[in-house]
Amino acid sequence: MGRYPTLTLLLLLLAAAISGGRCAPVYRADYLVDGNQLVDMQYHMGPVVSGSPTNLFLIWYGQWEAPAQAVLRDFLASLSAPAPSPAVSDWWSHTPRLYTDQTGANVTATFVVAGEHSDAGYSHGASLKRIDMQSIIRTAVVAYPDPLQLDPYNGVYLVLSSPDVQVEEFCRAMCGFHYFTFASVVGVTVPYAWVGNSGSQCPGRCAYPFAAPPPGYGGGGQGPVLRPPNGDAGVDGMVIVLGHELAELATNPLVNAWYAGDTPTAPTEVADLCVGVYGDGGGAGGFVGNVSRAADGSSYNVNGVNGRRFLVQWLWNPVRGACYGPNSSN
Repeated sequence: MGRYPTLTLLLLLLAAAISGGRCAPVYRADYLVDGNQLVDMQYHMGPVVSGSPTNLFLIWYGQWEAPAQAVLRDFLASLSAPAPSPAVSDWWSHTPRLYTDQTGANVTATFVVAGEHSDAGYSHGASLKRIDMQSIIRTAVVAYPDPLQLDPYNGVYLVLSSPDVQVEEFCRAMCGFHYFTFASVVGVTVPYAWVGNSGSQCPGRCAYPFAAPPPGYGGGGQGPVLRPPNGDAGVDGMVIVLGHELAELATNPLVNAWYAGDTPTAPTEVADLCVGVYGDGGGAGGFVGNVSRAADGSSYNVNGVNGRRFLVQWLWNPVRGACYGPNSSN
């Protein structure tokens, strides 16, 4: 990521203190944005995540089962790896990859899982505040005898919490969020994201369309409930949120790069514009759009490594000026 001017960091830290992170909202049928509307997506002169490769550091917070971890690892590996079309790597290269910064650098095309840390002992408890994610990262990078590497140049940190972990505003206002660490807490400024498993807490809000929203929730109707491609609504829902957060983190890591709106404390980012859209015809009203269906009845729109299939939301394409995904007929 490189070094950034002191004044810029001071302003960003002030914004962080006010907002506490940019988040993936809970599903609401009346939240969905029409991808054809005019959107003023602007560049604000900050960096994008352009390291090649960009190193992903995973922190498994809480009690995790190996099959669930395998799904998430395969999704992350699929961001940079070839797979049958439409592929996860196509989804990444056809939208986030198109965003650049003032140096002309594009968002990275290559991710590598460079390290993992298990926090199965709930080092900061099973009920967390949003700011606690930074302390969890700090705990991981100073862990003895096997600390997680601290990479201030090409590192991105992902805190993934198990289904029993409660997080401030989880299920009520957000399903995940991204921001950057404070040097006073972690020692350096690095982008990070948190995503929680909603399977036992609020699948209808954070794992939709793999679970039905609560009756009357959100207004505006809803589409059908789909069978998750990897057999676990909580984990397949995490894939959706993780993709959302990674796209926004990569294009707006320090909250001064790509977003719509007048202020970095409340930006509308590249994934926010397309919440709930997974295929042609998706949009307001809760309809996911045209997606594929496997022989076992599960639904997906992209292929990944190891024969995996995933459902990922479409993202705002800066060239087309619309929500777009590799499974589009256009």
